Amino acid sequence: MPYNSDLTEEQFETIKPFLPNNCLGRPMNWCWKDILNAIFYITRTGCQWRYLPSDFAPWQTIYYHFNKLKKLKIWDQMSDALVKKVRIKTGKNESPSAAIIDSQSVKSTEMPGDRGFDAGKKINGIKRHILVDTLGLIIALIVHPANIQDRDGAQLLLAKITGRFPRLRLIWADGGYAGKLIDWVKDQFCLTLDIVKRNQQQKGFAVLRKRWIVERTFGWLNRHRRLSKNYERLTDTSETMVRVAMINLMVRRLNPKH
Repeated sequence: MPYNSDLTEEQFETIKPFLPNNCLGRPMNWCWKDILNAIFYITRTGCQWRYLPSDFAPWQTIYYHFNKLKKLKIWDQMSDALVKKVRIKTGKNESPSAAIIDSQSVKSTEMPGDRGFDAGKKINGIKRHILVDTLGLIIALIVHPANIQDRDGAQLLLAKITGRFPRLRLIWADGGYAGKLIDWVKDQFCLTLDIVKRNQQQKGFAVLRKRWIVERTFGWLNRHRRLSKNYERLTDTSETMVRVAMINLMVRRLNPKH
């Protein structure tokens, strides 16, 4: 039975080169396309592993391969490569020259794991810290307890971009990143951190320069019900779920369904 989250043959061929080739050892009983379809089904619908429909492979098999790809950093490699492909398809250089940073606090369920209380948003859970390019594609990601302030979380996030984007010169951010972080970013990475502030005289909703791009990315993530709350024990698993959601989005941009 096909699902809307399933990959087409063209979409699967786009990400097939990143998958392990089991030329040694026991042959796989299920093909990679079926395994990926099950993982995308979970992120899109919010289904628990144990409640996967019976027409997929056993949930233990799906989770094993999901975790295997996480440990091998293949989800990260796949996401980074697809960002470059999407940028090139839209006529941009594969390395961005500008980016936008922001965070999203998300409630955690009763599942044990790292969490903290965000006093500003009154949320007990985790915080997704992302850096996106001007297309809204995630180029760096970290998940940490929600009690870590944005300025401290930004330092953890930006440490992940060292040496990766030679053309990057400018990062837009909101007022939560103002202060000493501006000088720190300039000293550590030779980058300009531009604080986009809200007009205090503006009443009601207003689209803020460049900041709407990262907010749209959070909107894309919210379409995946697995990300509506934090259901994961480990922060690296939470990061992987975000990666999977963005891979699902990017592969469809490269090969739209007709």
